[in-house]
Amino acid sequence: MPQLSLSTNVPVDAVVAADILRDCSRALARIIGKPESYVTVSIDGSVPTSFAGSEEPAAYGEIMSIGGLGSGVNGKLSAALADILEAKLSVSASRFYVKFDDVQ
Repeated sequence: MPQLSLSTNVPVDAVVAADILRDCSRALARIIGKPESYVTVSIDGSVPTSFAGSEEPAAYGEIMSIGGLGSGVNGKLSAALADILEAKLSVSASRFYVKFDDVQ
């Protein structure tokens, strides 16, 4: 069951949160190759965050999946999630970090 947790120092209203949840869920399922019915996504906004010594817009994510992750997939996921966060929250890809946990 793929699970994505996101946190950002950018305020996230309910409409934007719904868009991000939907887009991230679809991207995670498509790229990992698992049914979206197995995917969970959560987002926390307005989390005090310093990234590279700055409090400019930033985000952090953790992805846990039982299989399906690896170097090729991880790069594609990072890029897809960064694109979503840049489009929806104006978080630059250079200020987004994601941790991957492939559970055996």
